[in-house]
Amino acid sequence: MALLDTPICDFGAPAPSFNLATPAGAAHSLEQSVGPNGLLVVFICNHCPYVVAIGDRLAQDAKTLQEEGFGVVAIMSNDYQDYAADSPENMVKFADKYGFTFPYLVDETQQVGRAYGAVCTPDFFGYNRNLELQYRGRIDDCRPGATQDQIDSRSTDLLNAMRQIGETGEGPRDQIASAGCSIKWR
Repeated sequence: MALLDTPICDFGAPAPSFNLATPAGAAHSLEQSVGPNGLLVVFICNHCPYVVAIGDRLAQDAKTLQEEGFGVVAIMSNDYQDYAADSPENMVKFADKYGFTFPYLVDETQQVGRAYGAVCTPDFFGYNRNLELQYRGRIDDCRPGATQDQIDSRSTDLLNAMRQIGETGEGPRDQIASAGCSIKWR
């Protein structure tokens, strides 16, 4: 497992188009995923300890964002032929375990992950309503193994950034990179 940090936000970069499906076959496109305040695209997988550590917080923050007018999608770009834990069947179990209220999409060809420049799981891309990139940072300041007290008093970097994007169309200039396991490319 290689620990990687995400690159600095490329402010204003357009969101690459996608048309992906859930493991059950429900199709979702970029255009239908954006909400009136913007869109959060997050690259995750089922087996990464960094993603597992944020599962509950991701579900909670995403639900809050959806209630506040943001679209949210998660995309799994890992090569699940070599990493069976990331199979579509296990994606369904993972989404159910954490109570995801947003689509968890399979990137079979890995073309969407490459188009976004995703490097690790989790990798967060926060877009304004015009689908211009405004956030490429972490979910919060907790790391795997955080105590409940640390989780309860966490900095909600992602939530705060997305709210700012919804209000102003622009993300914070100071962002702390997300860290996680490398995407498992074919």
